[in-house]
Amino acid sequence: MAETVRRASYDPYRNLNYQYDGSAVRVAQEEEDLQPQPRVRPRERELARPKVAVRPAGKVSLFAVTGFGAVAVLAVLILMSYIQLTTISNQVVSLNSEMTQLRGEEATLRARYELAYDLGAIEKAVTSDGSMSRPQAGQMVYVDLTEPDSVVLYHPDETTDGFWGSLEQIVGSVLSYF
Repeated sequence: MAETVRRASYDPYRNLNYQYDGSAVRVAQEEEDLQPQPRVRPRERELARPKVAVRPAGKVSLFAVTGFGAVAVLAVLILMSYIQLTTISNQVVSLNSEMTQLRGEEATLRARYELAYDLGAIEKAVTSDGSMSRPQAGQMVYVDLTEPDSVVLYHPDETTDGFWGSLEQIVGSVLSYF
Protein backbone atom coordinates (compact mmCIF):
# COMPACT_ATOMS: atom_id res chain seq x y z
CA MET A 1 0.00 0.00 0.00
CA ALA A 2 1.08 3.42 -0.70
CA GLU A 3 1.69 5.61 2.25
CA THR A 4 0.81 9.23 2.07
CA VAL A 5 3.36 11.67 3.32
CA ARG A 6 1.94 14.33 5.45
CA ARG A 7 3.49 17.71 5.20
CA ALA A 8 3.40 20.26 7.85
CA SER A 9 1.77 23.54 7.02
CA TYR A 10 4.00 26.49 6.35
CA ASP A 11 4.82 28.61 9.35
CA PRO A 12 6.86 31.73 8.55
CA TYR A 13 7.62 32.51 12.17
CA ARG A 14 8.90 29.09 13.07
CA ASN A 15 12.68 29.74 12.87
CA LEU A 16 12.80 33.35 14.02
CA ASN A 17 14.29 34.44 17.26
CA TYR A 18 12.03 37.00 18.93
CA GLN A 19 14.15 38.69 21.49
CA TYR A 20 12.90 42.23 21.46
CA ASP A 21 14.90 44.67 23.50
CA GLY A 22 12.67 47.69 22.82
CA SER A 23 14.75 49.27 20.05
CA ALA A 24 14.27 49.07 16.30
CA VAL A 25 18.00 49.36 15.72
CA ARG A 26 20.10 46.29 16.18
CA VAL A 27 23.06 46.83 18.37
CA ALA A 28 26.24 45.12 17.31
CA GLN A 29 27.81 42.76 19.74
CA GLU A 30 31.31 43.47 20.87
CA GLU A 31 32.87 40.50 19.19
CA GLU A 32 31.20 41.18 15.83
CA ASP A 33 33.46 42.91 13.30
CA LEU A 34 31.42 44.82 10.74
CA GLN A 35 34.23 45.80 8.41
CA PRO A 36 33.43 45.35 4.72
CA GLN A 37 35.25 42.48 3.15
CA PRO A 38 36.88 43.06 -0.26
CA ARG A 39 35.26 41.24 -3.05
CA VAL A 40 37.45 38.56 -4.51
CA ARG A 41 37.10 38.09 -8.22
CA PRO A 42 37.66 34.71 -9.66
CA ARG A 43 40.82 34.59 -11.68
CA GLU A 44 40.23 34.75 -15.40
CA ARG A 45 42.05 32.27 -17.47
CA GLU A 46 44.17 33.85 -20.19
CA LEU A 47 43.58 32.57 -23.66
CA ALA A 48 46.61 31.21 -25.36
CA ARG A 49 46.67 31.78 -29.08
CA PRO A 50 48.15 29.06 -31.15
CA LYS A 51 51.23 29.99 -33.11
CA VAL A 52 50.43 29.99 -36.79
CA ALA A 53 52.99 29.78 -39.51
CA VAL A 54 52.72 32.73 -41.86
CA ARG A 55 52.55 31.94 -45.53
CA PRO A 56 55.22 33.65 -47.59
CA ALA A 57 54.03 36.43 -49.91
CA GLY A 58 53.16 35.19 -53.36
CA LYS A 59 54.34 36.69 -56.60
CA VAL A 60 52.04 38.86 -58.69
CA SER A 61 51.19 37.13 -61.92
CA LEU A 62 51.47 38.90 -65.23
CA PHE A 63 48.00 37.63 -66.19
CA ALA A 64 46.43 39.35 -63.16
CA VAL A 65 48.17 42.64 -63.93
CA THR A 66 47.04 42.42 -67.57
CA GLY A 67 43.48 41.66 -66.48
CA PHE A 68 43.36 44.62 -64.10
CA GLY A 69 44.80 46.85 -66.81
CA ALA A 70 42.15 45.69 -69.29
CA VAL A 71 39.39 46.31 -66.75
CA ALA A 72 40.77 49.80 -66.09
CA VAL A 73 40.89 50.59 -69.83
CA LEU A 74 37.32 49.35 -70.30
CA ALA A 75 36.14 51.41 -67.32
CA VAL A 76 37.73 54.53 -68.83
CA LEU A 77 36.11 53.77 -72.21
CA ILE A 78 32.70 53.31 -70.61
CA LEU A 79 33.15 56.56 -68.71
CA MET A 80 34.09 58.39 -71.91
CA SER A 81 31.08 56.95 -73.74
CA TYR A 82 28.80 58.14 -70.93
CA ILE A 83 30.37 61.59 -71.21
CA GLN A 84 29.75 61.60 -74.97
CA LEU A 85 26.17 60.42 -74.45
CA THR A 86 25.56 63.19 -71.93
CA THR A 87 26.98 65.90 -74.20
CA ILE A 88 24.97 64.64 -77.18
CA SER A 89 21.80 64.53 -75.07
CA ASN A 90 22.42 68.10 -73.92
CA GLN A 91 22.96 69.19 -77.53
CA VAL A 92 19.72 67.48 -78.63
CA VAL A 93 17.78 69.22 -75.86
CA SER A 94 19.26 72.62 -76.73
CA LEU A 95 18.59 72.08 -80.46
CA ASN A 96 14.98 71.04 -79.75
CA SER A 97 14.40 74.14 -77.67
CA GLU A 98 16.02 76.27 -80.36
CA MET A 99 13.84 74.61 -83.03
CA THR A 100 10.62 75.35 -81.11
CA GLN A 101 11.76 78.94 -80.64
CA LEU A 102 12.53 79.27 -84.36
CA ARG A 103 9.16 77.78 -85.33
CA GLY A 104 7.44 80.40 -83.20
CA GLU A 105 9.52 83.14 -84.82
CA GLU A 106 8.72 81.70 -88.27
CA ALA A 107 4.98 81.86 -87.62
CA THR A 108 5.33 85.44 -86.39
CA LEU A 109 7.40 86.50 -89.41
CA ARG A 110 5.02 84.83 -91.88
CA ALA A 111 2.10 86.66 -90.36
CA ARG A 112 3.98 89.96 -90.52
CA TYR A 113 5.00 89.25 -94.13
CA GLU A 114 1.43 88.55 -95.18
CA LEU A 115 0.28 91.73 -93.52
CA ALA A 116 3.07 93.80 -95.11
CA TYR A 117 2.35 92.78 -98.69
CA ASP A 118 -1.04 92.48 -100.28
CA LEU A 119 -0.27 90.19 -103.23
CA GLY A 120 -3.54 90.98 -105.00
CA ALA A 121 -2.82 94.71 -104.95
CA ILE A 122 0.77 94.20 -106.13
CA GLU A 123 -0.31 91.98 -109.04
CA LYS A 124 -2.97 94.43 -110.06
CA ALA A 125 -0.51 97.35 -109.97
CA VAL A 126 2.18 95.52 -112.00
CA THR A 127 -0.17 94.12 -114.65
CA SER A 128 -1.98 97.43 -115.11
CA ASP A 129 1.11 99.37 -116.15
CA GLY A 130 2.34 96.62 -118.50
CA SER A 131 5.62 95.75 -116.80
CA MET A 132 4.36 92.24 -116.09
CA SER A 133 2.03 90.01 -118.04
CA ARG A 134 0.54 86.57 -117.59
CA PRO A 135 2.41 83.68 -119.23
CA GLN A 136 1.22 82.37 -122.60
CA ALA A 137 0.45 78.67 -123.20
CA GLY A 138 3.81 78.18 -124.96
CA GLN A 139 5.73 79.61 -122.05
CA MET A 140 4.50 77.05 -119.53
CA VAL A 141 6.75 74.06 -118.75
CA TYR A 142 5.55 70.97 -116.90
CA VAL A 143 7.97 68.77 -114.92
CA ASP A 144 7.42 65.00 -114.96
CA LEU A 145 8.18 63.55 -111.51
CA THR A 146 7.11 59.97 -112.23
CA GLU A 147 10.74 58.76 -112.57
CA PRO A 148 12.49 57.66 -109.35
CA ASP A 149 14.95 60.09 -107.81
CA SER A 150 18.66 59.37 -107.57
CA VAL A 151 21.63 61.15 -106.04
CA VAL A 152 25.29 60.97 -107.04
CA LEU A 153 27.80 61.80 -104.32
CA TYR A 154 31.11 62.83 -105.87
CA HIS A 155 33.10 63.60 -102.70
CA PRO A 156 32.27 61.04 -100.01
CA ASP A 157 33.43 61.73 -96.46
CA GLU A 158 36.66 60.03 -95.53
CA THR A 159 36.02 57.45 -92.84
CA THR A 160 38.53 55.22 -91.18
CA ASP A 161 37.65 51.58 -91.38
CA GLY A 162 38.88 48.71 -89.31
CA PHE A 163 40.29 48.27 -85.85
CA TRP A 164 43.11 50.82 -86.10
CA GLY A 165 40.83 53.56 -87.37
CA SER A 166 38.41 52.97 -84.52
CA LEU A 167 41.28 52.93 -82.04
CA GLU A 168 42.55 56.27 -83.42
CA GLN A 169 39.07 57.78 -83.00
CA ILE A 170 38.81 56.51 -79.40
CA VAL A 171 42.26 57.80 -78.47
CA GLY A 172 41.48 61.12 -80.14
CA SER A 173 38.22 61.48 -78.23
CA VAL A 174 39.92 60.54 -74.93
CA LEU A 175 42.73 63.05 -75.51
CA SER A 176 40.27 65.79 -76.42
CA TYR A 177 39.05 65.85 -72.80
CA PHE A 178 42.55 66.35 -71.36
